Amino acid sequence: MELAGVETPVGVVDLARARKNVERAIAYCRAHGMAWRPHVKTHKSLEMARLQLELGATGLTVATAHEAEVMSAVTGDLLLAHPPASAAKVDRLCALPRSVDLKVGLDSIAVLRPLARSAAEAGRTFGILVEFDAGLGRTGVVDPAAAVRVAEEAASLPGVRFDGLMFYPGHIRIRRSRQAGRLARLSERIAAFVAELGRAGLPPRVVSGGSTPTLWDSHLLPGVTEVRSGTCIYNDRDIVGMGAAAPEDVAYTVLATVISNSVPGTAVVDAGSKALSKETLGSGAPGYGVLFDRPQVTVKAINEEHGILDLSGTAWRPAVGDQVRLVPNHVCVSVNLHDHLWGIEGADSAARPVWLEGRGRLRVPGAEDVRVAERFHARAPCAARRSTSKW
Repeated sequence: MELAGVETPVGVVDLARARKNVERAIAYCRAHGMAWRPHVKTHKSLEMARLQLELGATGLTVATAHEAEVMSAVTGDLLLAHPPASAAKVDRLCALPRSVDLKVGLDSIAVLRPLARSAAEAGRTFGILVEFDAGLGRTGVVDPAAAVRVAEEAASLPGVRFDGLMFYPGHIRIRRSRQAGRLARLSERIAAFVAELGRAGLPPRVVSGGSTPTLWDSHLLPGVTEVRSGTCIYNDRDIVGMGAAAPEDVAYTVLATVISNSVPGTAVVDAGSKALSKETLGSGAPGYGVLFDRPQVTVKAINEEHGILDLSGTAWRPAVGDQVRLVPNHVCVSVNLHDHLWGIEGADSAARPVWLEGRGRLRVPGAEDVRVAERFHARAPCAARRSTSKW
């Protein structure tokens, strides 16, 4: 299908760029003796997960039971980086295929004990990564002694085994050139936890960390065995602004159509908060996104189905009906707002569906399980529309 003929707003993946981004991440991790276990929250796609695994990823990171269920179709090596604190979630994890070696990140005995009990009753064993707070103040034990207590419990219970540590450096969301001091302090923190576990006779086999903003300096964190960066497969405005990717590394955009140019100095597109998301940049830069080929044009305001482009810095004036591609501030949230994406190969205007099998979270009791791909295969393509845009 011609991209100009698809109904907007919709996410678009440049498949060639995505592949290049995966190859770069794999090459970096291999060069520094680390494994790459990408988080699937960014792409939610079996196709993209297969690409990552085929090129060298050692396994996948997931955040939900649904993601674990879906991704178990492509790998038996999964890490759930989110404490399963409800019986319903634990039951779903225990029902995963027997071929899946599931690791679970958690920070409390309150989550560990029922997980271990259910796993033992199901005749399986889950690996445990004790999470420590790297500085974000979200989840994770805050001192090494607490990590030892959880690790000792994991080592003593049937149904689980102690595998190591995990952390998320989400507090380091500044330009790469300014990260050195925070990375040095994080390195000291990692060393303290590893040393305390070693003194307790529980040296961690795995130290799992990393994020896309810090990905390319993960080698500065001694002891880290794997990184879980996920956003780097597509990148976004925020990642480019932090210097962790270049504009040519952006592999995801939102295709939108200009629906109004009545107000001088602006144009309105049909991509609002339900296509781009309403996240602002931590750097304080204005807007909710930029044009892919005209980054001086920002999405200065946003409603649910409207995005208002600021044309004050350009002589470009789009016509109603023109298509544009927008780079969102945060790709992960934008992807999750779409029922499917369209994949293109570089500048090729031919597009094909990219399914989001990992999107969603809950089971609906008694509901028929209908895959997204099956719904869209059955739908006839819309009539092609011409675009006068030069992107």
